[in-house]
Amino acid sequence: MKGKDGLAPPANMPIPENLYTAAEDILNHLAAESVLATPGRDDGLVPAFSLVTQLADLCGREPSLAEAAKALVPVLADLEARLDGAQPFDAGSLERIRALTEFLPAVFAAASNGRPPPVKPVRRDATAGGDDEVLVLDLAASRDVLNDFYGESVEHLQHIEAALLALEQQPDEPEALNSIFRAFHTIKGNAGFLGLGPMHRLAHEVESLLDKARTHKLRLDSRIITEILHSRDALQVLTQQVGKALETGKLPERAVPTAGLIDSLRRLAERDPADPAAVDSKAGPESAHPAVADESARPAPSGQTVRVATEKLDSLMDVVGELVVVQSQLAETARGLAGTVPQLARAVAQVSRITKELQNTAMSLRMIPIKPTFQKMERLARDLAREFGKKVNFETSGEETELDRTMVEQIGDPLVHMVRNALDHGIESPADRIAQGKPGTGSVSLRAYYQGNHVIVELQDDGRGIAPAKILAKARSLHLVPEGADLTPEEIFALIFLPGFSTAEKVTAVSGRGVGMDVVRRNIENKLRGKIEISSEAGRGSLFSIKLPLTLAIIDGLIVRVGGDRFILPSTSVQMALRPARENVLTLHGNREMLDVRGRMIPLHRLHRRFGIPAAAQEPWEGIVLIIESSGKLCALLVDEMVSKQEVVIKSLGAFMQDLPGVSGGAILGDGAIALILDPGALLHAA
Repeated sequence: MKGKDGLAPPANMPIPENLYTAAEDILNHLAAESVLATPGRDDGLVPAFSLVTQLADLCGREPSLAEAAKALVPVLADLEARLDGAQPFDAGSLERIRALTEFLPAVFAAASNGRPPPVKPVRRDATAGGDDEVLVLDLAASRDVLNDFYGESVEHLQHIEAALLALEQQPDEPEALNSIFRAFHTIKGNAGFLGLGPMHRLAHEVESLLDKARTHKLRLDSRIITEILHSRDALQVLTQQVGKALETGKLPERAVPTAGLIDSLRRLAERDPADPAAVDSKAGPESAHPAVADESARPAPSGQTVRVATEKLDSLMDVVGELVVVQSQLAETARGLAGTVPQLARAVAQVSRITKELQNTAMSLRMIPIKPTFQKMERLARDLAREFGKKVNFETSGEETELDRTMVEQIGDPLVHMVRNALDHGIESPADRIAQGKPGTGSVSLRAYYQGNHVIVELQDDGRGIAPAKILAKARSLHLVPEGADLTPEEIFALIFLPGFSTAEKVTAVSGRGVGMDVVRRNIENKLRGKIEISSEAGRGSLFSIKLPLTLAIIDGLIVRVGGDRFILPSTSVQMALRPARENVLTLHGNREMLDVRGRMIPLHRLHRRFGIPAAAQEPWEGIVLIIESSGKLCALLVDEMVSKQEVVIKSLGAFMQDLPGVSGGAILGDGAIALILDPGALLHAA
């Protein structure tokens, strides 16, 4: 705000009445939201963010409200980080908002009367100087997130130190500079989210300095790099305080000096680096930051978790897989010698037990909760609801259900499409819901739970549901279904997953182009070896259910024999096995064989012809026919015999056979023989 002469008014000049009234009104609304909000829920998070943003904008216009603007920065950063990470309020974030609503009225009152602003009370260390604050942690509400923050920060700080030293030798190396910037940016964002004020402010100043270097407004020299290293050391001490608090449960009591560092970084960012006065003469490593040097000398606390490269876990799984194979071979040998060497059976039984425990332990090392993915979906639902003008209550359950980390990463894309589908096609507008006698706020729930050796992930909404007649009519108009075809409701729902299929009446930013749900099924069935099913009732809502294996390293397979070779089929793809009657096998035009299964014509494929190997059963009525389902389509597969059903460890076939059509891998059976694992989708596509 400037006067008529273009100059800013004095700091003690009373603020305009309209600005004061507007700020006080916003603050009253913020106080009400903070009273209604509760830890662990995100109700009121968006309004609070909006109100704090408005306050920051108003205070930023008026020099006399500079103290208020400064107090709003960490609160705004915390709320923004919670929205970005789809995190609810915690006790610490609500405490900061309520403290703000108690402090700002005094600032506004002083500014309205032209008096100097009061100083915001902070928790300080009596032995520290300047504006250094003691780190405030909320262990009760944020222990899990703080654990992750501690591990990630240690890793980032290690990278920063090495990269800074390399950057000093090559100041113009853009990749090194960018990587350091990203590391400080990540620490800043996470610290702001957790309300770690000293860490957030210090990392923010370093990030601002590095941003000037990235945009060629500042050239890094040894003095700047030294000051950034000092900042990195201070952040390391603060990180160690977090780790120690997590280990002992005792909160930090000593403030780490950061105010002097922040002032020095600001001077560096504002002045010419060639100016010797750019860095204070007292900013040396021995004199400027004695507390930092005193605490970097202490050993880091032992962490509660260890971060291990996934390559090492993969290697461990390979070794365990080899051990499982050897154990199976020993068991086969022991059965043949049980009568002559009785001690061998007991020893093999003990080895089998230990091997099974080791296999389970190795698998558990790769298991992580599905919670982070669920949190992203919660944020996505919130954003889409605002975009569509809908009211949605999004609930999650079973967030601690664990899956192989590879599967947790890959389930994200299918869930994004499903949540978009639920918000766009499923949930009606508030007016439409009320007209139907429903609550104006829709309900979407995302849950996960164990079912045997599988994990079930379900997305359910109480929206308009799926109208089978509309789906069928659309499919016929696209020539995806013959006019006279009589389909079951399940088969009609499966049409949604066909490429190019969409019932959207108009193209929007998230739907209507006929892409999305086909990707969902393809990723779930081909990449994750799972299955997806739909149940729906018009006007009541829909349920999408995904069935996934616990891990991709082991498959529950059905072993079949063709001639002298054995193959493995994923048991989730096999619907039934039968020995057909001669009259149920038909030959159509072009020598295409079909099998009549309960009145339904299913294409028949012979596995021995596919691989060019001899077979005992030359005709379907001489062998066993397996009904295979893949991507919503059925086919019949002729084999000689079903041998057994068992879990097998998947092995890579190597470069020589990795592109073999219809084959996804191999496995070593108990007798040492190698069996190919078949990919039903690719096998039938290539046939």
